[in-house]
Amino acid sequence: MLRNKFAAAFLAGALLVGAQTLNRKIDLPNDSPVTLVSADWGDSKATQRGGAYLVEVRAALSLRNSSARRIRAITMVVLAQDVTPGGKGSVSLPSLDVAPGETFPLRIDLPLLRSLSAGPGGPGVEVKLDGVLFDDLNFYGPDKLHSRRTMTVWELEARRDRKYFKTLLEQAGRDGLQKEMLNSLAREAERPQAGVQMVRSRATNADPEREVKFAFLQIPDAPIETLGGLAHIAGNEARAPRIDVRNRSDRSIRYFEIGWIVKDQQGREFLAASMPSDVNLAPGKSGQVVQDAALRFPERTSIEGMTGFVSTVEFADGDYWVPSRKSLEDPKLRALVAPSPEEQRLASIYRKRGIAGLVEELKKF
Repeated sequence: MLRNKFAAAFLAGALLVGAQTLNRKIDLPNDSPVTLVSADWGDSKATQRGGAYLVEVRAALSLRNSSARRIRAITMVVLAQDVTPGGKGSVSLPSLDVAPGETFPLRIDLPLLRSLSAGPGGPGVEVKLDGVLFDDLNFYGPDKLHSRRTMTVWELEARRDRKYFKTLLEQAGRDGLQKEMLNSLAREAERPQAGVQMVRSRATNADPEREVKFAFLQIPDAPIETLGGLAHIAGNEARAPRIDVRNRSDRSIRYFEIGWIVKDQQGREFLAASMPSDVNLAPGKSGQVVQDAALRFPERTSIEGMTGFVSTVEFADGDYWVPSRKSLEDPKLRALVAPSPEEQRLASIYRKRGIAGLVEELKKF
């Protein structure tokens, strides 16, 4: 689930005024591949705070796959007000395997904002479908949040990781699979968290500014080659990253993401952000990625170094590239990059049901 950080920031100094009745609506198209079975809105409510309503959405939906294909992922838009900062959020469920006719739960737990001057009708919330991804990678939905791209990458990572664990089971047996799952759980528990914010505007830090060059982890099979780059650093903020790249594949590229790793004054490293870029990069051509964004770390953090790596590529023909499991064995990536949603799901199954339950799950695919 994705929480709206604008709303969280607003709440810090807000003053409680009074609860209001919350109007609620779930809007699914007539030809939607999912239908609503039930909706429990729990203690969802709207409270007036200053010049806006705080809309707290806490709902449990039950949805049915009404299509003829298996569903792999779904994204829903949760809307209190479209134009207000903090007025819109989303909920995504990756790593699904919902057969035709089956039902599945979707929980919503989001704080949103709605201006008091938004119009008649009082505070309300509307839940809409942004997209559904099927097992054949076909997609349904308006895709206003670009969820098709995100959910396709999740599914490709899921296929990669299931293949890896099934091969490990065949070659190393249950003991080898169990050892790898324990390692995965340990890495996730130890993965450093930086408490970083990405701000889509110019940073406001008053400290002297300097340019710091990126170092890069070169992934051999990545279609994008990173050639160089830098960002402007001032104290605990890094802004306006600029990276030079080259398409070394034989296909045109229309989108890619660069993972942004930051090292602080104590030598600790964090995977701080992912830099997306829409491009039109022909085979063999070079280009430059410039982001109007800033990373803001907690106070007393001094940024000393940065590393980048290619994490996702979308070709113009609609195909995708994601790093292989071998590439992710790089010590730095292994320590900093979060496991895929599918690996997290499989690790949860192992934690709850043991190695026998995990083996049973892998055999379903």
